[in-house]
Amino acid sequence: MKIAIGMDHAGFDLKLDLVQFLETLGHKVIDCGTDTNESSDYPDYAHKVADLVSTEKVDRGLLICGSGIGMEMTANRHENVRAFNCFNPDMATLARQHNAANIICFGARQMPIDEIKKSIKNFLITESENGRHERRVNKIDRRL
Repeated sequence: MKIAIGMDHAGFDLKLDLVQFLETLGHKVIDCGTDTNESSDYPDYAHKVADLVSTEKVDRGLLICGSGIGMEMTANRHENVRAFNCFNPDMATLARQHNAANIICFGARQMPIDEIKKSIKNFLITESENGRHERRVNKIDRRL
């Protein structure tokens, strides 16, 4: 699977560990920045990742800022993006199953790295359940 990742300065310290984790699982990682822990603006990275997900140039996205909130809000401004702020592995599973989520967001200061990794793994291995959820997912985009 091809996964785009992006983070601001708050998520930078997690970056190398998460890239290695994703590559160990066999995924190709597209790094959309940041490349430093100096202060940066989360929308810059959220837009890069969301553009790739929206246009299906990647399969999924991963975004990290201090709280996860700004990344989620920014990513969800893009067509065909269903981003969510994850707080535990069960949320990652449900977001995929029920909402066909395609970008997972985290607050670097909100969860320990082992819980982030479990959540990412669930997000990547869980398939979207069509059927009763598909009608609802189609209603998310107001342009439909």
